[in-house]
Amino acid sequence: MKRSLRVRVTLLFVGLTALILIGIWAANNLLLERFYVDSKVTAMRQAYRQIDALVMKREAEGGSIRDEFPANGSFDSGEQTEGVQLLRRLGDQNNIMTIIIDGVSDYPIVSSGRDAVFMMDRVRQYILGFADPGYENNEMILETENYTIQKSFYNRSNSYYLECWGFFSDNQTIFIMSMPLESIAESVELSNRFLGYVGLAAMAVGCAAMYLLTRRVTSPILQLADISERMSRLDFDAKYTGDEQDEIGVLGSSMNALSDKLRETIGELKTANLTLQKDIEEKIQIDEMRREFIANVSHELKTPIALIQGYAEGLCEGMAEDPESRDYYCGVIADEAGKMNQMVRRLLTLTALEFGGEELNIERFDIAEVIRGILSSAGILIQQKNAQVRLEMPPSVFVWADEFKIEEVLTNYLSNALNHLDGSRVIQIIVEGPDDRNRIRVAVRNTGEPIPEEALPNLWTKFYKVDKARTREYGGSGIGLSIVKAIMESHHQEYGVRNVEDGVEFWFTLDTDHT
Repeated sequence: MKRSLRVRVTLLFVGLTALILIGIWAANNLLLERFYVDSKVTAMRQAYRQIDALVMKREAEGGSIRDEFPANGSFDSGEQTEGVQLLRRLGDQNNIMTIIIDGVSDYPIVSSGRDAVFMMDRVRQYILGFADPGYENNEMILETENYTIQKSFYNRSNSYYLECWGFFSDNQTIFIMSMPLESIAESVELSNRFLGYVGLAAMAVGCAAMYLLTRRVTSPILQLADISERMSRLDFDAKYTGDEQDEIGVLGSSMNALSDKLRETIGELKTANLTLQKDIEEKIQIDEMRREFIANVSHELKTPIALIQGYAEGLCEGMAEDPESRDYYCGVIADEAGKMNQMVRRLLTLTALEFGGEELNIERFDIAEVIRGILSSAGILIQQKNAQVRLEMPPSVFVWADEFKIEEVLTNYLSNALNHLDGSRVIQIIVEGPDDRNRIRVAVRNTGEPIPEEALPNLWTKFYKVDKARTREYGGSGIGLSIVKAIMESHHQEYGVRNVEDGVEFWFTLDTDHT
C-alpha cells in the first residue's frame, strides 16, 4: 500500500523526535550526574582561590586573615569586611559552609556554618589521617599540594557532601569547606519524567502541525504529479498555477515550458506526418496511375498494331495482287495508323492538362456562336448518323473561358452523343442561365440506351469503356471524357452526366462574369 508524502514526512518527524528524546534521556542518565558534580567541584576550587587570594593579600600587608573577621568568629556583629562578604556570597550562591582555623592556635578564625565544632573535628581527623565512623565511601575527586576535594556519604543524614580541606598558601591557615550534594539520582529521574511528559506533548502537537503544514508542500507536488500524468496522455492544457519562488515553483515553470514545447513539437510532428502520408499516398496513386496507364495504352495499341502488322505482312507476301485488294489493305493500315495517331495526340493533350503543362487563355466569347460553328463542321457526320439536332439557347451567350478548350469539350460531348445515338436519334444542345452565381449550364442530350448507374462515376477515368465492342467499332479510346474532366477542373467549373428520359445528358458550367 502506497503512503502519501504527508504521512511519510509526519512519520519521519515522529521518528526524529523520538530519537532526540531518547538521546536526551540517555544523556540525563549517563552524563547529568557527572556534569553536576564537575560543576560543584569547579565552584569549590573557585572558592578556594578567592579565599586563598585574600589570605595572601593580608599576609603581604603584614597582617593576618583574622583581621577580616570579628574577634568571636561570627557574622552577627554586622561588620561588612571583604572576608565576611566573600564567605557570605559563597554560602548564598553555592551553599558552601566554610571554617578557617589558625594553625598556630588551633582555634577557629571564622565559621560560616552552624556545626563549627563538628567540622573542626573532621578536618583534624583528615589532616591526622583518622576516619570518622559517621562517614563512608569517601571518593577522591581531586588532590593538590595544598588541598583535597572528595565526595563523602554521611550516614546520619543519608546524603552526600562535597568537601575541600587543607592549607592555604601561607601553609599555616587550615580550612574546610563543605557543600551538600542533593540527590542527583532523584533529580535525574524527575528530569526524565518531566522530559517524557513534555516530549510526548511536543510530539503530538508537532505531528499535528507537521501534518497540516506539509499540505503546503505536498499540494503543489500532487498538482505537478497530476500535470505529468495528463501530459503522458498528451493533454497539454494542464498548467501549473502555483506562485512559489522555491524549487517547486522552478519545477512548475519548467513543466509548463516543457508542456508548451511538447505541444509545439508534437503538432509539428503531426503536420510532418500528415504531409509525409499525403506524399506517400500521392506516390502510390501516381505509381498505380502509371501502371494503369501503361497497361491501358498497351491494350489500346495492341489491336491496331496487330492489324497493321498483319496487313503489312500480307502485302509483303503478295497476298493482295490485284489493285482492289492492295487498296483495301492499305486503307486498313492507314485507318489503324490514324486511330493510333489520334489516341497518342489525345494522350499528350490529357497529360499536359493534368500536369499543368498548358496555360489557360481566359477570354470573353460567345458560346452560342461556338456551338453553331461546331455543328457546321460536323454537318456531314450528323447527316451520316441520321441525327436531328435541336438547339435550345439564346442567340448570344457571352462567357469567360479558354475558347479553344471549351470547343474541345463540346466536340467531345457531341461526338459521344453521335456515337451512342439510338431511338428517335435526337440530339439536344441546351444553354440555361445565368443563375445566382452568374453561371450558365450547357448540356448535350441524346436519345438512346441509358448508362448503368454504377458506371456513371467511372466515365471520367482514362480508358474506361462501358461497351468496349461498340467503342472499338467507332474508334473510341476512352480518353475523351478524361480530357473533359481535366479541362473543366482547370477552369474550376462543374461538370457531370446523368440519365434522363429516353437518353443521357452530359453537362458543364461556365462563368458569365469575370471576377
